[in-house]
Amino acid sequence: MARRKPAELVNGSAETAAERGAPTSFLEVRDLKIHFPTDDGLVKSVDGLSFSLERGRTLGIVGESGSGKSVTSLGLLGLHNRRNANVSGEIWLDGAELVGASPGQVRRLRGRKMAMIFQDPLSAMHPFYTVGNQIVEAYRVHNDVSKQVARKHAIDMLGRVGIPKPDKRVDDYPHQFSGGMRQRAMIAMALSCDPELLIADEPTTALDVTVQAQILDLIRDLQQEFNSAIIMITHDLGVVAELSDDILVMYAGRCAEYASVQDAFHRPLHPYTWGLLGSMPRLDRERTERLMPIKGTPPSLINVPEGCAFNPRCAYCDLTGGKSTTERPELLEVEPGHKAACHLPLDKRREIWDSEIRPKL
Repeated sequence: MARRKPAELVNGSAETAAERGAPTSFLEVRDLKIHFPTDDGLVKSVDGLSFSLERGRTLGIVGESGSGKSVTSLGLLGLHNRRNANVSGEIWLDGAELVGASPGQVRRLRGRKMAMIFQDPLSAMHPFYTVGNQIVEAYRVHNDVSKQVARKHAIDMLGRVGIPKPDKRVDDYPHQFSGGMRQRAMIAMALSCDPELLIADEPTTALDVTVQAQILDLIRDLQQEFNSAIIMITHDLGVVAELSDDILVMYAGRCAEYASVQDAFHRPLHPYTWGLLGSMPRLDRERTERLMPIKGTPPSLINVPEGCAFNPRCAYCDLTGGKSTTERPELLEVEPGHKAACHLPLDKRREIWDSEIRPKL
């Protein structure tokens, strides 16, 4: 399948990327904020998130439920209703800025330039239409082809993602597919227009480990074929280690740590990342200690704690001289390509990791 040439602009009348100071990365998010006004207060689901991603690379976004992962992904695709959500910042996709674009302009890019594998394919796919019809519709929105040509393309895509007898299963309804097959069909729909950015929101949730491995292998193979940029959103650190190049750790709508997979697993520099690693079971070594869960619960995004949002749950906040409860830590580059938002001195963090945390993992 031939890849289209990248679009320079969202529409022809917009300023050029160079005129607007666009970055050179394929995807760059700058100070993204997504807030929801409610009767109880302002929900700051995403509160100043920045990251970049190149073609052919995979970014894993991890964090507890309520940290802002899925809200971020929906924001990238422009799926938030602007009447209910306050979205600010910048989202640059291949030279086009999306936050300031109209809904119609973003809609034309959705599916063709960027696509998403949703968390629950049974609810994401329409129960009244066959799987084939839904792929056909998604394909014809962006391609001026007949229904017959689109149907053949749908069959080809179902076969490509490993669904047996695709010429027969194309006429089945979503409820006639198993969980793993529905997930494959969702991937086929997302890839039907050869998107250059693929967002996978918990693509292996509720699947058995064998099917999980098959889905991850499929995503990896398709990335190699199309050179797509992938954002993998998951709670499963094993999935991140298997598939991602870099990791973004989110907490309370912000980035707590950003690093390569190797750095994030072997020398993390944020206490929240230590907690995530400590609560992950290991099968590659004998473990003599119990898992170390993170104490407490994630904060309310209406009443985020002052200073560092993690300070009520952090075992080391007393070592910051009071900064943890009064000052919000900036996300600073502590090593090349490795950023962390923590008030603890860098030497102290390395000492704690080497002497207290790593030996227990």
